[in-house]
Amino acid sequence: MIQSFKNIWNIPELRRRVLYTLGLLAIYRIGGHIPTPGVDNANLLRYFESQGGSILGYVDLFAGGNFRRFTVFALGIMPYITASIILQLFTVIWPYLEKLSKEGEAGRRKITQWTRYGTVILSFIQAFGVAKWLESASSSAGVGQIVRHPGIAFELLTVVTLTSGTAFIMWLGEQISERG
Repeated sequence: MIQSFKNIWNIPELRRRVLYTLGLLAIYRIGGHIPTPGVDNANLLRYFESQGGSILGYVDLFAGGNFRRFTVFALGIMPYITASIILQLFTVIWPYLEKLSKEGEAGRRKITQWTRYGTVILSFIQAFGVAKWLESASSSAGVGQIVRHPGIAFELLTVVTLTSGTAFIMWLGEQISERG
């Protein structure tokens, strides 16, 4: 096993791939500390603590702790996974997608492109839901104002930020798959 780790540094191509992957993972970790604008994180943390072991803990678990801190990566990669599952299910019931899946590389690329579009649509919907939830939790939480300035501007900013964060995570994952 030790020899395997030594080989990583002795083989230039393998070393390049491992360092590339580690670099992208470092970028992901940095992004996990960039807060979404318009949210008072201290009050949000108090809200999470007041909820105990509710469903919020599971959502935060799948987002790698980014939901609790409400970072730009708060939605995590779940919209991509959901879009991928939806397209896999549609492949069974929609003959056009079934035909595409059997066409080889070109069909797979087309399905991957549709998965990306689905990811953006799902991210948009989820981000809007999260923005509305934060606004309602802000008024009923009893922990202080979570959203500093509720309204359409906050909702739009949250949707753009979280959707962009999810799209960026999706891109990072694709880069790791292709080059890492």
